[in-house]
Amino acid sequence: MSVKVPRGQLSREFNPDLSIALDGGQLVVSRPTDQRHHRALHGLTRALLNNMVTGVTEGFRKELEIVGTGYRAEMAGENIILHLGFSHPVEMSPPPNVAFVVEARARRIIVEGIDKESVGQIAAEIRGLRPPEPYKGKGVRYVDEHVRRKAGKAGKIG
Repeated sequence: MSVKVPRGQLSREFNPDLSIALDGGQLVVSRPTDQRHHRALHGLTRALLNNMVTGVTEGFRKELEIVGTGYRAEMAGENIILHLGFSHPVEMSPPPNVAFVVEARARRIIVEGIDKESVGQIAAEIRGLRPPEPYKGKGVRYVDEHVRRKAGKAGKIG
């Protein structure tokens, strides 16, 4: 199956047991039997098709926030260079159909593209470089993510 518009093109192979048809401007997925395996594939196929159509029409985006003294991001062409407290800067290049945007004084990274899977994967890889720690909250987090904070150690008694 291939979805193509001026914004881009996505293609994916689906299980041959299911049939996909275009009916009056809507994609219809039908399964041969009502077995558990076919029901699961039916829902998966419908969701993947929906993500493909939504991706080429509207696109997907994930916003990441960098918290911490000295932590920042900068653009180098299409690539992104992250300074996250390591002894070296980390450079990441985007996969096809994905782009990076750095804004808000190098503290916010926006990953956007037409493939939901690629956008989510690259955002998770960026977050995985320095996940937020529970004591000071430093690290890379999603904008809408809530980080549970811990109190730290109490003073010595006596």
